[in-house]
Amino acid sequence: MPKRIISHFSTITQNSKYLFTWMSILISSIGIIIAEESRPNIILIMCDDMGFSDLGSYGSEIKTPHLDALAYNGIRFNDFHNNAKCSETRATLMTGLWHQQTKNLKKQNNVTLAEVLKESGYATSMVGKWHLNGHPIDRGFDRYFGFLGGTINFFNGKEWSSGKNNLYFGKAPFIAGKDFYSTDKFTEFAKKFISEMLDKDSDKPFFLYLAHNAPHFPLQAPRENIDKYKGKYNKGWDHLRESRITKMRNLGIIDESWKLSDRDPKVEPWNALKGEEKNFMEPMMEVYAAMVDRLDENIGELLTHLKRHNVYENTLIMFLSDNGACPYQRLRNDILLPGPEESEIGYDARWANACNTPLRLYKQYAHNGGTMTPFIAHWPKRIKNTGSISDSTRHIVDIMPTLIDIAEANYPTEFRGRSILPMEGESMANILLGKTTQKMRTRKIFWEFSANHAVRSGNWKLVAEKSKDWELFRIDKDRSESNDLSRTYPEKVKELEAVYNDWAERTGAVRHSQALKRKRSSQSQLFDFNKILK
Repeated sequence: MPKRIISHFSTITQNSKYLFTWMSILISSIGIIIAEESRPNIILIMCDDMGFSDLGSYGSEIKTPHLDALAYNGIRFNDFHNNAKCSETRATLMTGLWHQQTKNLKKQNNVTLAEVLKESGYATSMVGKWHLNGHPIDRGFDRYFGFLGGTINFFNGKEWSSGKNNLYFGKAPFIAGKDFYSTDKFTEFAKKFISEMLDKDSDKPFFLYLAHNAPHFPLQAPRENIDKYKGKYNKGWDHLRESRITKMRNLGIIDESWKLSDRDPKVEPWNALKGEEKNFMEPMMEVYAAMVDRLDENIGELLTHLKRHNVYENTLIMFLSDNGACPYQRLRNDILLPGPEESEIGYDARWANACNTPLRLYKQYAHNGGTMTPFIAHWPKRIKNTGSISDSTRHIVDIMPTLIDIAEANYPTEFRGRSILPMEGESMANILLGKTTQKMRTRKIFWEFSANHAVRSGNWKLVAEKSKDWELFRIDKDRSESNDLSRTYPEKVKELEAVYNDWAERTGAVRHSQALKRKRSSQSQLFDFNKILK
């Protein structure tokens, strides 16, 4: 029984003349507790650089039974979007604002999801990759373990760019031990924080933001996971794309209107590679799959922990990626075989093209290959249409209003003496609870990063790479953005361009005319075999 109720009973026993007064207080307290218990615990899980088809329940051959169980016993979305870039996605996720409005939390015009939920009575914890301005402890999280930057070595926790230790427990530096592997350690601390919140704050629901860095480069994984995928990718990326789109259609994630996009024009056919080139490229996908596999194993451990604490049924779990697959080639030393701590390699656009099946382009681009993420919502107590696939068009800007609705919290206009911008998203709570099947948002969706930009209005999407002019697509008929309709519907281009430019002016994003003056995008990268395999 909660301590405050015990205290009320004790007082009643000692002073019976105040029985009526204390009974009123007791009833009121029980009402508060019931209300709190009806609100769910919330776990928001974000992985890093995962392609749209990288989970088994989204078409992959990678073994992800635990995430698949969440998908098949929850809701999968097939038209859910991010900001196509690490920090920028996290800024919107935390604030419910477009990232241009907050400059990745550098501005003072925002309040975080953790701050709002904490004010409404939630215990709050974060584990993993922050990659925003400031520190989680200063932005509403009671507990924190993870790293503040963008990329670390999975086996020693050191920052990719500087080689310095970048792990923190709270605000104190944390030194990785002998058996450290970040995916495992993040799960360990997630379980620790859940136990602490349930023990110390037993009257409160909890909010955990678990931001895994897997499967972001460098390609590093334990040997036992890598061994599961030896030889699985010897048929190459062309075969992988074909097999995945077939499975996706069989699963119902996509239908026949989703065409397989053309292979990136820069990427050669697998069968055009020489033997040594295949031997160089093949292990990268094996290790990448092992990283996703290991991530799934850890999700399984987390779910078991929730069940042991009897909070599994009333915990809302959301899972998504911060952007599409990453097309950057990375090789910083002469170790050509990925996997161990010493390896500093990341796959390039060749495998990224396959991980984003059937979509076009990658991380940093405003095309669907950059912005579409697997999105799973799982809540046994309240989600009834389990196993369903929602084609509702949604964006991470919608997560904050959704969770505020579900948590019965209040979004402030002022917070700690500063004015707060209104949220830009729309709640998905009624979709999760099966109260509506509304497909389209009332508000339009916008993207802009590094001058790659787009606007989505209903089934129309106007999108451009920096230095290039607009392309126009009917997304309901052309999810892979293969049939440009800009010349067929010039008035629609003009209409949506005006909408985009108005939004860019309001938020501080790059206008289309400015983007045309930028240098051509160089995010799509390939290894130069002639230099590497001398």
